[in-house]
Amino acid sequence: MTKPNFIIIGAMKSATSTLHEQLALQPGIFMSTPKEPNFFSDDDVYQLGLGWYAHLFENASPNDICGESSTHYTKLPDYPDTINRMFAFLPKLKLIYVIRHPVERLISHYMHQWSQNVIRSDINIAINSHPELINYSLYSMQIKPYIEQYGENNVLLVFSEAFRHNPHKELDRVARFIGYDKSVTWYDDLPEQNVSSQRVRRFKGYKLVVDNPVLELLRRKLIPQCFRDFVKQQLVMKKRPELTLESQRKLEKIFNDDLNTLSQMTGIEIKLANYKELAKNKHISFI
Repeated sequence: MTKPNFIIIGAMKSATSTLHEQLALQPGIFMSTPKEPNFFSDDDVYQLGLGWYAHLFENASPNDICGESSTHYTKLPDYPDTINRMFAFLPKLKLIYVIRHPVERLISHYMHQWSQNVIRSDINIAINSHPELINYSLYSMQIKPYIEQYGENNVLLVFSEAFRHNPHKELDRVARFIGYDKSVTWYDDLPEQNVSSQRVRRFKGYKLVVDNPVLELLRRKLIPQCFRDFVKQQLVMKKRPELTLESQRKLEKIFNDDLNTLSQMTGIEIKLANYKELAKNKHISFI
C-alpha cells in the first residue's frame, strides 16, 4: 500500500495550489489527483476507507516521493478528528504549512466564500458571523497540534510571500525538507491557481449553465464577446473588500496575540507590523 511521504496541510488561500503544481512537475515527486482529497478531515471522504486513499498514489513509481495538499487539515475547530486519523495511518510524515499575511489571507478567503455564495454579507459583518475567516488565519493555533504529534523537525513553516520574491530558493527549501536530492525547476509559465478576484459568483443553475461544455460552445458561437464580458462583470466582485477601522483594530489584536504565540514557538518575533518584511527575507523553524 503506497502512502504519502509528505502533506501540504494549508493554509487556505496561501498559494498551496501553486506549490502543489510546482512539486508535481519535478521528476521523482508524485502529487495526488485531486490536489485536495481532504481524506483525514472530511467524514464522508474518510468513510471511503484507507484503500481509497492509498489508491491516489498507486500510479507513483517505486522511488517517487509522494504527497498531497489538503488545506482542510488546518481548519480547526471545524475538523477536530484530522490529526488523530492522520497519525494513526501516517505516523512518520513530513508536513508543510504555508502561511500568508493573516489579514490578507482572511480577505482572500472572504472573496472566495463570496464567489461561492456561501457568504453574502459585507466583510465587516462576516468576520463576526463566520468565525472560520479568523480561525484559519490563527496559525499558531492550527499548527501547534501537529508539532506536538509529529515533532518540530517534521513540520516546515513557509511564507507564501517568499514564493513571489524568491520562488526557486523556496521550492528548493521545500524539496530538501521532503528528502528530494535533485535540482528543482520553478516553472514561471504556469497559470495562476484559484485567484479569488477572478471568480464568477455562483448562482442557481451555475453548473448547468457555466460548467456545461455544450452550452459553453453555443455561448461562444452565438453570443458576442462584449455581451459575455458584460454579464461576467455583473457576477464578479468589482471592488476589493475594505475593512473598517474598528474591524482592523479587532483583527490586529487577535492576530498579533496569535503571532506572539508563534513567535514563542519559533524564537523569532512575528507580528503584523513586521510580517511582510520577515516573509521576504527570513526562514523560520520551530524550536
